[in-house]
Amino acid sequence: MGASVSWLSGMLFAKKEIRILILGLDNAGKTTLLYRLKVRNPHTEDPREIGEVVTTIPTIGFNVESVTYKNLNFNVWDLGGQTSIRPYWRCYYANTAAVIFVIDSTDIDRLGTASEELAAMLNEDELKDAALLVFANKQDQPGAKGAGEISEALKLGELRDRNWSIVACSAVDGSGVDEGMDWLVVSSNLPFMGASGKRTE
Repeated sequence: MGASVSWLSGMLFAKKEIRILILGLDNAGKTTLLYRLKVRNPHTEDPREIGEVVTTIPTIGFNVESVTYKNLNFNVWDLGGQTSIRPYWRCYYANTAAVIFVIDSTDIDRLGTASEELAAMLNEDELKDAALLVFANKQDQPGAKGAGEISEALKLGELRDRNWSIVACSAVDGSGVDEGMDWLVVSSNLPFMGASGKRTE
């Protein structure tokens, strides 16, 4: 009987989805990232082999997908980043384990706006224990700033009591995406341990 209960509990736990939000300004590459994760080729370890080409349009509202990565099930919400939509982000904060904040590393003029939106989001009580993964996206494009410069612009080094990481990536060719997700898997499985952070260029 005890073994049966243990087995059943394991099955229920295995199917539990970890809630993740993908946030960022419009045109940062959030939806491209979501479907990079969703349709990644399971038969290769090369993240650049996405399996199919995904064409996206600006998200008005949200996209939501179930994503399995390293035997963990994620319920991933991609929220639109337009100015008129950002005030509604807070409607989705409850029960969120981690936030993926996507930055267009070529859009230097709006880094200040991105920093303000990130700071406001992290001040919300419902996200006080959520891990933060910043993707410095579009590294495949000319003029893209590295993770160090993006981290400085976002003032990530000033974060306290927040488990965070920043990874330079390209949602188009897949570089850096697995590295960031590997960090997220570890962060989602461990109890909240207080302030920590790292930069990956």
